Amino acid sequence: MELADKVVVVTGAASGIGRAMAQRFAAEGARGVVVSDSNEEGAQQVASGIGSSAIALACDVGKDAELVTLIDEAEDALGPIDLFCANAGVGHGTGLDTPDADWDLAFDVNIRAHVYAARRLVPGWLERGEGYFLSTASAAGLLTQIGSAPYAVTKHAAVAFAEWLSITYGDRGLRVSCLCPMGVNTAMLNAGLDAAGSEGLGTRVVAAAGEVLEPEDVASVVVDALREARFLVLPHPEVGEFFRRKGSDYERWLAGMRRLQAYVVGG
Repeated sequence: MELADKVVVVTGAASGIGRAMAQRFAAEGARGVVVSDSNEEGAQQVASGIGSSAIALACDVGKDAELVTLIDEAEDALGPIDLFCANAGVGHGTGLDTPDADWDLAFDVNIRAHVYAARRLVPGWLERGEGYFLSTASAAGLLTQIGSAPYAVTKHAAVAFAEWLSITYGDRGLRVSCLCPMGVNTAMLNAGLDAAGSEGLGTRVVAAAGEVLEPEDVASVVVDALREARFLVLPHPEVGEFFRRKGSDYERWLAGMRRLQAYVVGG
């Protein structure tokens, strides 16, 4: 997909990767960019910085009705959506003692929101014969997230749902990409690095495993992947190698992850 003259919706766009993507899509010539976030003020600031091609719409993506309203308002304002970026995410929860409410939040935002959006958008895209769904998952969706069961489980689910969309509708004009970065310099990552004990274990592992990229670097990789209609988007190329090792020798990979966990905990 070339972004020039396209209408794009980005959720979780008040900060981090979402903000960088919204800004980059506008710079690539998108006709309209919807900056959506539960943080309405932050979304407004990002849209204002982009200029007249952007509008801000508040949305709690974990609620089906709000996502439907977001899509309807976006299309009323700008016309049919060409690209929907299911980017909003949360990183709450640690291990088996994670409260049910945190599990529910992780499922609502990290995966059910993707289902809600696709359910509303895909029929129209199939009728038009084209449409693009970008899922922001995580390297945790291909590998795992040491320290956070809810994050690991829901990001795996996000990858699986993106795969299913591509397999089911890929021959009918629907294109799907799945973004799976490791460490990115965002508020979520930095909050984890500042947290003590098990709360920050996952982010300390991520920081130890590879380079922490800037959101703008990730947005550049996304634009290239969209241009090529590439399913798997890996801003950290080493994730692909880790994924291959996982598939070729699962037992060895599991043992290596336990060693990494022990190293970070001990360090």
